[in-house]
Amino acid sequence: MLRQDSNDDTEDVSLFDADDEVSRRSKKSKIRHPVASFFHLFFRVSAIVVYLLCELLTSSFIACMVTIILLLSCDFWAVKNVTGRLMVGLRWWNQVDDDGRSHWVFEARKVSAQGNKASSEAESRIFWLGLITCPMIWVIFAFSALFSFKVKWLAVVVMGVVLQGANLYGYIRCKVGSRKNLTSMATNYLGKQFLRQTVAKDDQTAS
Repeated sequence: MLRQDSNDDTEDVSLFDADDEVSRRSKKSKIRHPVASFFHLFFRVSAIVVYLLCELLTSSFIACMVTIILLLSCDFWAVKNVTGRLMVGLRWWNQVDDDGRSHWVFEARKVSAQGNKASSEAESRIFWLGLITCPMIWVIFAFSALFSFKVKWLAVVVMGVVLQGANLYGYIRCKVGSRKNLTSMATNYLGKQFLRQTVAKDDQTAS
């Protein structure tokens, strides 16, 4: 919009700053991938619920064990290959090179030049809350099974700790690795700027 003053000068004034701010806030709080967010919690929460209620639902230990392991396996695959990439822009995997050596790869999505992220804050909170809380619950189950001498359940609980702990470790490595890259880039940039200023001062002193 153009605003005219007494001197007939014109000035550009934006009337949409408030709307832009509201739009940015709504994008941060909006869940952009509702299906991925649902299944990120569904399999792992279902495995915990089945473990807690299995003795009430059925007397077959084998049926409960198979159900829990299937849910944990589906959760491991979904979190590792789908929800991490969509919800927070992180992924990790293992690859074998031509020499037969195994390498772990941890990757983080790059932020665009405008600073925009494909994931929202709401999705990020859901992702990390589910990723951290559920392995802690399985650790509690492990100590409970150990001290109550439920040896038959110990293998199931250890499977939960291992599968969900592996995803937690992988994504923490992705997150920490991306921060280390940013830190090293900033350090290199500041080092170059300091070197340029030092060289410029030396040239001025010599002249």
